[in-house]
Amino acid sequence: MKICVIVPTYNERENITDLVQQILALPIDAHVIVVDDNSPDGTGEVVDGLAESHNRVGVIHRSGKLGLGTAYLAGFKKGLSEGADRLITMDADFSHNPSYIPQLVDLANYYHITIGSRYVPQGGVVNWGVQRRFLSWGANAFARTILGLKANDCTAGFRCYHREVLLSIELDQIFSNGYSFLVEMIFKCQRAGFTVGEIPIIFANRERGKSKISHREIYKAMYTVMRLAFSRLKRRPHVQVSSLPDAPSQSDDPNQFVISQL
Repeated sequence: MKICVIVPTYNERENITDLVQQILALPIDAHVIVVDDNSPDGTGEVVDGLAESHNRVGVIHRSGKLGLGTAYLAGFKKGLSEGADRLITMDADFSHNPSYIPQLVDLANYYHITIGSRYVPQGGVVNWGVQRRFLSWGANAFARTILGLKANDCTAGFRCYHREVLLSIELDQIFSNGYSFLVEMIFKCQRAGFTVGEIPIIFANRERGKSKISHREIYKAMYTVMRLAFSRLKRRPHVQVSSLPDAPSQSDDPNQFVISQL
């Protein structure tokens, strides 16, 4: 089974080498695809050096800052073309600890999409102010309520997708970019009938570099939720969804919190 970890970057020179090395050191033989948006700090050149030294590292150079959503799409297409069976998305700033990746992959034996979640028991955040906690919680509650989403953390970017999910979803028809992309993806996955599981993670605010989140992204996400709400009136897409074995009960593994997306 081939596993690809997709990491969008913009000015992540301070983080990218450590992150890639930690991913490569995991006991799952993962490949890394970095999608760099022509970072002024030279992140792309750093990754070129890593790719020369490691045959499990690839890089996509883009002309400028084109957005998180299109970066994921570029990474998905490259990973799929290279035969990836599991495709993982994560941030480059260590807010998503790579040590959680094996758990995401293990849980993917039972669910089509797995999420590293802040909003399940034992999950959480550190180094966040009150305002950011409220905005994040509010964004999740708003999306879940309006769209009927069952995932507890529907704005999380730390995910693992089965190959069949990304081949079934019409990726080029996803309208959103930025962080709104995450909401639209989980909405389309749920509408198609794919199952979702979550593991608890501790989301740590970045220690190096600057945050990319802006108030504009928040407003765009709210617009995306309302746009998708109207699309619920349309007929659900007919997608052939594979059957997966039942996940172990939570009593068998108290550190694993899972939900079923129907």
